[in-house]
Amino acid sequence: MKINEIIVVEGKDDTVAVKRAVKADTIETNGSAISMETLDRIAHAQKKRGVIVFTDPDYPGRRIRAIIEEYVPAVKHAFLAKEKTIAKNGKGLGIEHACDADIREALASVYTPVEAERPIEITMEDLIDARLAAHPQAKKRRTELGNLLQIGYTNGKQLQKRLHMFGISKGQFIKAVQALNQEELS
Repeated sequence: MKINEIIVVEGKDDTVAVKRAVKADTIETNGSAISMETLDRIAHAQKKRGVIVFTDPDYPGRRIRAIIEEYVPAVKHAFLAKEKTIAKNGKGLGIEHACDADIREALASVYTPVEAERPIEITMEDLIDARLAAHPQAKKRRTELGNLLQIGYTNGKQLQKRLHMFGISKGQFIKAVQALNQEELS
């Protein structure tokens, strides 16, 4: 599988894992303290070939994603579920620990942000009704929803924004919530 866009990862080990799974070029952020030079390289890459941000499913990874998104708003995003990035010894988390098939699946399910002018279809009330906010099980359900829709984990405040940003329709949202509810019954 060859990826035309340049994949932004956190470090060298992530580059090794991505290149093991697919044919692609990468830019490494070298952690969450992204330099302006790196942001400029990402912006240049976006203009030339496009960029896919593929960071770890943890706080630093989400922070990196947010910084890049603010500086280069039209970048694409790929996500891996946290449980697919845990080291075999259980003492690490990151893209570098994911298997090749999971990396390929994540990169095949890339999201491109949609124009912000669209009306917001999914309301905060919808999130509360779906027990994704203001509920004791909300965090667990948001994690599962993020995995189902392949949009990554978000906190309650950011979920609505991410659903809107990636153009998740109300129908897709309802279908995913129904699948969550079905899993709980099983």
